[in-house]
Amino acid sequence: MSNRAKLSLYVPEPNARPGQQPSFEHFNIPPAGAVRRPDISALEHEMRDLPFALIRVLDEQHSAVGPWNPKLPHDRLIAGLRAMMLTRAFDARLFRAHRQGKTSFYMKSSGEEAIGAAQSLALERGDMCFPTYRVLSWLMARGYPLTDLVNQIFSNARDPLQGRQLPILYSARDYGFYSLSGNVGSRFGHAVGWAMASAYSEDDKIALSYIGEGTTAEGDFHEALTFASVYHAPVILCVTNNQWAISTFSGIAGANETTFAAKAIAYGIPGLRVDGNDFLAVWSATEWAAERARTNRGATLIELFTYRAEGHSTSDDPTKYRPADEPATWPLGDPVERLKHHLITIGAWDEDRHVALAAELDSAVRAAVKEAESVGTIGKSKPPVAQMFEGVFKELDWRLIEQRREIEAS
Repeated sequence: MSNRAKLSLYVPEPNARPGQQPSFEHFNIPPAGAVRRPDISALEHEMRDLPFALIRVLDEQHSAVGPWNPKLPHDRLIAGLRAMMLTRAFDARLFRAHRQGKTSFYMKSSGEEAIGAAQSLALERGDMCFPTYRVLSWLMARGYPLTDLVNQIFSNARDPLQGRQLPILYSARDYGFYSLSGNVGSRFGHAVGWAMASAYSEDDKIALSYIGEGTTAEGDFHEALTFASVYHAPVILCVTNNQWAISTFSGIAGANETTFAAKAIAYGIPGLRVDGNDFLAVWSATEWAAERARTNRGATLIELFTYRAEGHSTSDDPTKYRPADEPATWPLGDPVERLKHHLITIGAWDEDRHVALAAELDSAVRAAVKEAESVGTIGKSKPPVAQMFEGVFKELDWRLIEQRREIEAS
């Protein structure tokens, strides 16, 4: 018999399950302004401390401090706040619409609104975002029509995608928003390929992509990083670490072993870890990475450290796998409230204006929903079925022509 100890399989477990006290004491949250900001010309091996830091700009007194402060004008900050508040108002009303049977599916962005809003406003109009389903604030920041969003969610006759996508899987090329996919990991590879094509054609546009931390365990993540590294692709690759991949906590994807930003080191590209609930920090890190990409210095991997405050989707009940009060204890706060209080601190905002804006945005969302409902909700209205033959083949063969004729005649 061997005297060796028996092997045991290690399975990561979250710090708290339902009924237990939530705790984030294991996180090292540095003070705002403590992380250095290297020059964009710095070499990757000179920045290997950054994936283990946490870039923060807004401090506990709601002031912007430190070298990553982007020093944005007031109108840019207010535009960001508006996009975040509009996203939250839209989410609340469309979630209710799902509960009323008006759509089959919905996903909220709650707690992550600063990410899409800041990056949408920081990048240029011709740049392309390869999104996940929790960056609706990207479209809100760029003024995408609310009624078009609702029509797509209702899959009605005025659905701008003509029923080709599930609810909330938006596509808006003119707004720099590539078609959403439920196969989230694929978007990293597509973004790298798009960026490589931009460089090959000597254009000046860059790409940005998102995946959740759970998707870093998939092959798409590593394949995309290899190509981004080898070909110095002008792309920003973002891992939204919101702590939960549906009901699986981030430790299953490796969060207990190292940071997700640290995965950049193996590929020789810079990795940044950013407070995803800090609008200014997200903006600044994105701006830094974009400048590197535009000056042919290649890709950057950004871990956006945040928290998914609501369920994964309308099909999910988060109280089954995490403490019900866990969202309230998240140490980095609420992104909307943090930007609001910063604007008040610098004298650019006040409570009365905030209340008025919230009412204005709620009214705009209600009007958009009412207009879309007049066309029809799911099952009450749908795009012409013959549309399924359009935009697929350059030329239809005789069989498809016959099938389309039969549908149009029925």
